[in-house]
Amino acid sequence: MYNANALPPDLLDELRALLGDRLSTGLAVREHHGRDESSHPAALPDAVVWPETTEEVSTIARLCHAFRVPMIPFGVGSSLEGHVIPLHGGVSIDLSHMNRILALHVEDLDATVQAGVTRKQLNAWLHDSGLFFPIDPGADATLGGMTATRASGTNAVRYGSMREAVLALTVVLADGRVIHTGTRARKSAAGYDLTRLFVGSEGTLGIVTEITVRLHPHLEAISAAVCGFPDVASAARTVIQTIQTGVPVARAELLDALSMRAINAHSKTNWPEVPTLFFEFHGTEAGVAEQAETVQALAHEHGGTDFRWATRQEERTQLWAARHDAYFACLQLRPGSRSLTTDVCVPISRLAECIEATAADVAGMPMPVPLLGHVGDGNFHLLVLTDPDSAAEREAAHALSHRLVLRALAMGGTCTGEHGVGFGKMGYLAEEHGEALDVMRAIKHALDPYGLMNPGKIVETEPQDARR
Repeated sequence: MYNANALPPDLLDELRALLGDRLSTGLAVREHHGRDESSHPAALPDAVVWPETTEEVSTIARLCHAFRVPMIPFGVGSSLEGHVIPLHGGVSIDLSHMNRILALHVEDLDATVQAGVTRKQLNAWLHDSGLFFPIDPGADATLGGMTATRASGTNAVRYGSMREAVLALTVVLADGRVIHTGTRARKSAAGYDLTRLFVGSEGTLGIVTEITVRLHPHLEAISAAVCGFPDVASAARTVIQTIQTGVPVARAELLDALSMRAINAHSKTNWPEVPTLFFEFHGTEAGVAEQAETVQALAHEHGGTDFRWATRQEERTQLWAARHDAYFACLQLRPGSRSLTTDVCVPISRLAECIEATAADVAGMPMPVPLLGHVGDGNFHLLVLTDPDSAAEREAAHALSHRLVLRALAMGGTCTGEHGVGFGKMGYLAEEHGEALDVMRAIKHALDPYGLMNPGKIVETEPQDARR
């Protein structure tokens, strides 16, 4: 078996010859690459490398494969289920230097980028093209990381998740082979859909180095609105009815009263501190006005009050900046705390029921537990703010998360709507997928028989004993 914290000297020599000062074994660098935004304990890689091309990633993979050393792809470290934590040491492959936009096809509404490009970089580059990339998980994550975790976010209710956004990939396999999946064509019936296999694979099957993504045209009119409610269940029922009525809302975000208090303190705003829905509507001037009027009427039916509009760009930017800052704002409700962040998703018809039961469960917790989420597609989160030095609080937080996951699964939902599995959600896959989990293990073993690609994530495997 591989002995963590002891990279073979010959491997280090080969990597240094390839990368020069784009290889580091310094403690501070390793510590930065040994954690993410989750509450999971850190673990250090033995070295960190910064490739700049697919060919360099291929060479790194070939060398690590030869020495049976684990490889862990790293974007910006914003993941929430321990995806980038090197549980068994090895080499952290930081793709942040691979940040070039390789091609833009305005007429076809697509672009090809390297994996280290972030969503904000891409949209800034697209500014004068009339197009934008809609997937918005909040954090300025890399496109490679978003692909690996099948990210979604605030716009998913209209534009879908990375599953819908990715057309084609370039992937480096465990042994260094480079494969290309998919094409720029909008549909294909040619062979297995390998693109979808790697979207959401969390670096356990290969390292994504290039992504071709769908883009969308900027629409004529965009309007946002905010509305308060007497309780979270009433807000959820408004969203359910909005979706079932067929209103093509672009965003529908729910924040409970505690989250709104945190946002006010963090962003120096003065929103009413009640359960609140944030909406956004995209389309023509007439279409947006009609959508907003319909939603306003539905909100009033469920006790919604103080329907505020934001039509100017500056107002919308301020509104969504406050929503995107909610995670960090909520952390300040209890300075020094760590958040155990849940991520269930249920069929939209069960959303209010699930949220209502969860709110009752949260009421008995000894620590602050804000609730927020992308409720337009049935996805919501708890931020369980625990004292990192309290074993009792950590146990209570995990118990709450466990009850929530079981509740979501019983309603036909999933243990993770957008954060991914990492190693934090592995224990729920058997119940969610049944015998299909054995198929996942078989795929993992076929592509990575030595268990070198981000080991210990998504599925447990039995790697061959050839690892040194």
